[in-house]
Amino acid sequence: MNSTARGTIEMTAAMGILGTIGWFVVMSGQPAMDVVFWRCAFGALTLLVICAALGLFRGTLSVRTLAIAALGGVAIVVNWLLLFSAFPRASISIATAVYNTQPFMLVAFGAIFFSERLTLAKLTWLAVSFVGMLLIVRTVPDVSFVGTDYFIGIAMALAAAFFWAVAAVVTKTLKGTPPHLIALIQVCVGVVMLAPFANFSALPTDAWSWTMLVTLGVVHTGLMYILMYGAIQKLPTSLQGSLSFIYPVVAILVDVLAFGHRLDPAQVAGAAAILIAAAGMNLGWSPWKTQAPAARTAK
Repeated sequence: MNSTARGTIEMTAAMGILGTIGWFVVMSGQPAMDVVFWRCAFGALTLLVICAALGLFRGTLSVRTLAIAALGGVAIVVNWLLLFSAFPRASISIATAVYNTQPFMLVAFGAIFFSERLTLAKLTWLAVSFVGMLLIVRTVPDVSFVGTDYFIGIAMALAAAFFWAVAAVVTKTLKGTPPHLIALIQVCVGVVMLAPFANFSALPTDAWSWTMLVTLGVVHTGLMYILMYGAIQKLPTSLQGSLSFIYPVVAILVDVLAFGHRLDPAQVAGAAAILIAAAGMNLGWSPWKTQAPAARTAK
């Protein structure tokens, strides 16, 4: 099996695992704060073993690298808290679709902090995503299907996307640092951040809840990071971007099959618009032809 084929399998598996995270969060029956704490705790133990096995502790981390990774950890933990809180309010499907506005947050940060140019194509995809958002927001679903606080859930998913983009920008400055080590620092920050707020006096008493929490830490954090980072090392950026959309598709299917949360036509159109716009942004699609056929032939 060649490197690209192996990377494709790894990325597909990673995105499939990520797509089921909402089900595990909801089925754990725990508050978002406790879910994120235990995800960080079990994830830290898993990544500690992984980093030790890969020999990643042999080098030394500078204070600057540690501080930047910790700052990214704060952002990623807040992102998890907001996203997990959005699931019961706006449904897994809607929260995931809205959460996939991340590329546009990154574009905005790039323009503000790195003087990156906003092209007409990027602005067009941003407009398509905004229309999709309007379609979702203007459609108030039956609360018996997606829970209460629908608009708060959408706002939380948007805020989660914002903090994910913050974490991505911060992590971008850590080139050369092993990604598994960055992930370990981030989840350790999560443990320290959330320990004062975790409800240790009312721990889950059933094996089911603990199974959900352990799986979120070991599989959805440790194993998923191994698969995703392994794939990133093997795949071209365009293929990475296209395979990343397995995540929202799986999440929507899980929501339909496990909870019966079916989107109405306007919500389907809105979610599709956001995902298509995000794909266009990630993969560099142009909404129109930039050159005449004759001009391309002349080359």
